[in-house]
Amino acid sequence: MNKDELEVTAKNLADLTFRLLASCHEKEERLAKAHNLTQAEFRCLKSMQEGEIINNREIANRLRLSASRLTRIIDGLVQKGFVVREIDPLDRRNMRLYLSAKGVEFVKKMNDDYTQIHKEILENIERGQHEPLITAMTHLLSALEKWISKS
Repeated sequence: MNKDELEVTAKNLADLTFRLLASCHEKEERLAKAHNLTQAEFRCLKSMQEGEIINNREIANRLRLSASRLTRIIDGLVQKGFVVREIDPLDRRNMRLYLSAKGVEFVKKMNDDYTQIHKEILENIERGQHEPLITAMTHLLSALEKWISKS
């Protein structure tokens, strides 16, 4: 691939990833709204695993949020009964967060709905393209993560 072809391909990739990101945000916003969540609450719950106990700093890093922004999100999830927040007995400056029983069931339902959306999306793509699509997206994610780690 010569320099001009690489430039055109890079521009196409930039445009596609921008549009894909916007569409993914719209998809998450719709699913969050369907579950009576904000998009931030949806992303927070999506990032938490059943049985996982995580401190506030770890989840803020995972979501790339400030501590104050995360606090507001967690407040909403605690109020809705999906997350339990307690002071870490080993370090009282830290909070421990985990899914409540209600939160575990809710996240399972939410994840099932999220998978269903992706099944519907795949129905619009030829079956023979499913595996190459996943392979290409895996390569793209790997290259992006490699680029991020160098920065």
